[in-house]
Amino acid sequence: MTDQQWEMLQKIIKGEVLKPLPVGFIIDSPWLPNWYGIQILDYFSNDELWLKSNMKAIQEFPDVMFLPGFWSEFGMCTEPSAFGARSTFPLNEFPHAHKIIHSADDIDSLPSPNPKTDGLLPFVLNRLKLAQSKIEAAGHKIRFAVARGPLNIASFLMGSTEFLTVMMLQPEKAETLIKKITAFLKDWLHLQMITFPSIDGIFLLDDIIGFIGEVEFRMLGLPYFKELFDADVAIKFLHNDADCKVSAPFLPEMGVNLFNMGFDISLHELKELTKNEVTLLGNIPPRDVLAVGSTTEVKKATEELLNSLKDKSRVILSCGGGMPPGVSTENITAFVQAVRNYSGS
Repeated sequence: MTDQQWEMLQKIIKGEVLKPLPVGFIIDSPWLPNWYGIQILDYFSNDELWLKSNMKAIQEFPDVMFLPGFWSEFGMCTEPSAFGARSTFPLNEFPHAHKIIHSADDIDSLPSPNPKTDGLLPFVLNRLKLAQSKIEAAGHKIRFAVARGPLNIASFLMGSTEFLTVMMLQPEKAETLIKKITAFLKDWLHLQMITFPSIDGIFLLDDIIGFIGEVEFRMLGLPYFKELFDADVAIKFLHNDADCKVSAPFLPEMGVNLFNMGFDISLHELKELTKNEVTLLGNIPPRDVLAVGSTTEVKKATEELLNSLKDKSRVILSCGGGMPPGVSTENITAFVQAVRNYSGS
């Protein structure tokens, strides 16, 4: 993000209403490689192609805030790899981390990774180090420390169904696992921040909090997200595009001030659940409209979203979730133009 975009983001979070309303998208490996015209494995294995694809996005859409911006990642394998998870990288499909916890008894012996040396994490940081001068020459800076959330990582280390089962039947084991992962994540986020002093934000992604009830969330979600977001940074950004009605009222208590949700809840309802204390990034349907809809359908959905907003403070217009595969340049342009040309109040 540029200095101007960063300043604008902070103004929005403080409640200032900008005209036209800002547009932002989460972009990473599900969208960028194929949009740029390369295969997903090329994006992961060639630092030059990774940089060029990100550069093309900021050049093609200079008025869009791309979050977190120049995201160095290896899909869902990034953090699990540090624990020793075997990673599978197909040529042009999403990578997959294989589980390494086969029973609750394995949790106690789970290693404590060193983010400086373990798994794919050194490659994540080194890619950014190698690209930093070119990123900054383009007027952008590395702004966010990024990680998957603790429940998300737990679901990859032992399987989603298995983790949720342990959470219900052996909650003390589940809590031991979340404590271990949280300790690792604190180290990983801190390492990113000290490596790049320009970082002034934390971005966590965790859909698994959308699959648990309030009791479980209070036990395994709330305290650990509070711990992770308890840092001296300006932007505390959470993504959860699963059900968020249970966790949304707790976002301010978690420390979250920027939230990206799915599309099955209205921004108006989220404003009520969060008492309008959290900036919302969303939320037209990502696949059925932004990816496969016509430019006319994108324009219509964007205008309907704008018309639905009784209060336009603390809103960044986007899709519900990250940018999905297959979104065309034309559809992004239609979205941006619909916001720019909107004449409603």
